[in-house]
Amino acid sequence: MNKEQLIGVIADKGGMTKADAGKALDAVMDAIVSGLKNGEKIQLVNFGTFSVGVRKASTGRNPRTGEPIAIPASKQVRFSAGKQLKDAVN
Repeated sequence: MNKEQLIGVIADKGGMTKADAGKALDAVMDAIVSGLKNGEKIQLVNFGTFSVGVRKASTGRNPRTGEPIAIPASKQVRFSAGKQLKDAVN
């Protein structure tokens, strides 16, 4: 399902226009991104939790030459599914 299809489902289930559903979805996504940028954990009860984790710097190898390369530390977005979501998928 892509974003346009998701907007269509939201509009149908929410009884609103696709334009309003698109604005609502954009607002939710902006709020999640903004919270994660600020280092906050976003917890949606019965759905899941978004958080930011830190991946430590490490050393890897170039597969072609075998030379070691430095992999810098980075932040990673993590998602942990809630129980209700896990049960619905299984």
